[in-house]
Amino acid sequence: MNMKALLLLILSSALTAPAFATAPNANAPQGGNFVYNLGGEPTTVHPITSTDIYATYVQGYVCDTLATHDIETYDWKPRLAEKFEISKDNKVFTFHIRKNAVFHDGKPVTADDVKFSFDAIFNPAYEAAHMRPYYEGISKVEVVDPQTVKFYAKDSYFKNFDSAATMTVIPKHIYGDVAKSKKMNRELICAGPYQLTKFDRGQVIQLKKFDKWYGNGDAAFKGMYNFENITMRFFKDENVTLVRAEKGELDLIDLRIESFMKKTSGPAWGKTIIKHKVANDAPKSYGFVGWNQRKELFQDKNVRFALAHLLNREEMNKKFRYGMSDLANGAVYIKSEYNPGNKAVEFNPKKAQELLAKAGWADADKNGVLEKTINGKKAEFKFSLIYANKDVEKYWTMYREDLKKAGIDMELKYLEWNSFLKLVDEGNFDAVTMGWGGGSVDPDPKQIWHSSGAVPGGSNFIGFKNAEVDKLIDEARVEPNKAKRVVMLKKVYAKIAEEAPYAFLFNDKYEFYANSSRMGTPAETFKYEVGKDFWWVKP
Repeated sequence: MNMKALLLLILSSALTAPAFATAPNANAPQGGNFVYNLGGEPTTVHPITSTDIYATYVQGYVCDTLATHDIETYDWKPRLAEKFEISKDNKVFTFHIRKNAVFHDGKPVTADDVKFSFDAIFNPAYEAAHMRPYYEGISKVEVVDPQTVKFYAKDSYFKNFDSAATMTVIPKHIYGDVAKSKKMNRELICAGPYQLTKFDRGQVIQLKKFDKWYGNGDAAFKGMYNFENITMRFFKDENVTLVRAEKGELDLIDLRIESFMKKTSGPAWGKTIIKHKVANDAPKSYGFVGWNQRKELFQDKNVRFALAHLLNREEMNKKFRYGMSDLANGAVYIKSEYNPGNKAVEFNPKKAQELLAKAGWADADKNGVLEKTINGKKAEFKFSLIYANKDVEKYWTMYREDLKKAGIDMELKYLEWNSFLKLVDEGNFDAVTMGWGGGSVDPDPKQIWHSSGAVPGGSNFIGFKNAEVDKLIDEARVEPNKAKRVVMLKKVYAKIAEEAPYAFLFNDKYEFYANSSRMGTPAETFKYEVGKDFWWVKP
C-alpha cells in the first residue's frame, strides 16, 4: 500500500501568516543539531518496500531524485541530474547525472543505478505494487553512458516526466540482492544530503550531513540543509510531545488545532517555543472513515451514505477544531481546481434512518440494534472501527454515540501503528480511519481509487471497484491537454463522492506547527511547503 501520502489522522491547528514569496537565507549559519519529532516510528526505511509516511520523512533527507519541484515556484529544479531534456513529443526524457554525485558508501551514482531503480519497481520480489501506477507509462530506461540515462514513455500519461524525475535513485550494488536488501529495515544508503547513522528501535533515528553530497558546494543549494545533525524522535502521545517541546527537547512539532488553542500556553510558549498558523498553496490532507467494501455490510451505497449522515462533522469542527476546517466533500482538496464541488454530506440522522430502511435494516425485535436477513441468516448491524491515534479518540466516541441512537453498534479498536498497518495491508478490518496527504497540485487518483489497486499491498485497501471510474481514470491519465484533463478528473472525483466509499472528514485551511526559539527561518512558510529544509540553528 502506498503510504507515501498517508498520514495518521492528525485532526490538527497559532497566528495566521499569508504565503508571501520568500527565499532561502544564503548566509544561514551551518552546524548544530535539529531535533525533530517524526510522530511515529517507521516499520522499515527500505526505499522500495517501506509504505508509511514516517519512512518517507527519513528518506526525504537521506535519498535523492533526478529533479524536484521548487517549493516557491513549483518549477522543476535539477537534483542528481545537473540538466535534463524532454523530447518534442514528450515521450523521451534524458537526464545527465552529475559527475560528483556519490552514494553514502562513496561509490558514484551512475545511469546503471537509475535503470536498476526503475526496474526494481516492477520486480515482483520487491513488492512495490503501491508504486507501479506511477511508472506503468514508462516502457524502459536506457543507459546511454555512465552519466546519461533515457526514459522512454509508451503513452501520454501526464505524469510520466514527474515519475521519472522524482524516482528515488538507489545503489544497485547495495539493493540488487533482493533478499539481503529486504532485511535492511534500519539501514538506508542513498545519495541524499544526509546519511543515516543510527536507528535504535523505539528510541531514535540520527542523521549526519553527508560531506560528499554534490550540493554542498553548489550555489543552487545555498541556504539549504544547514544542520550538521538531525535527531528524529518517535513521540506519538500529544501530551508527551508538548512536554518535551516545553523542556526544549524538540525543535519542531506538528500541532492540532485544539492543541494550538488550548494546550500551548504558559511560560514556555511564545518565549522558547513559537507556534504558527500559516496559509500556503499546498494541497491539504483529508481524513476519512473507510468502509471495507469486501464486507457485505458496506456494499450497499445507501448504507454508506447513512453512515456518513450520522457523522456529525459540523459539531466536531465547532467543538474540537474551532471552526477552522472545511468539511471535505470528496477525495481531492476542496480548493483544488480538480474538485467538482459536490455538496458535503451533512449530519442528518433522519435521512440516515430513511436510507437504512431502504437498505432493509430495521429493529424488528426492539432490542435497540438494527437487523437484517443476509444469506438466510439474521445479522445485527455491528462493526468495529480500527484507529491508531488516541489523540482523536473523542471524535469516534461521539460518532459511536450517534450511531448507537440510530441502532448501529460500533466497537472502537485502538491499535499500535505496526499492528494497524498490518491489518490494513491485509484488508482484515471492517472500518478504518486515517488520512491521505494533500498529494500533488496535479493529482492522479489511480493509486487509491482504481480497482487495480484493490490488491494486497495496494492503496485501494477498502476494495472500491467501479468500472466507470476505472475507465474515466484511464482516459484522463493519457489526456495531454490539462484543461481537458481537469474536466475529466472532475467527473472522476464527482463519481467517487457519489459512491460514498469513505465518510470524508476535514480539509485544514492552515498549516499548524511550533518550533523552538533557537531555530532561524527564512519565513513562516514557502508557497508550497513550510520549508524546514531551509532552517538553521541561531548562533
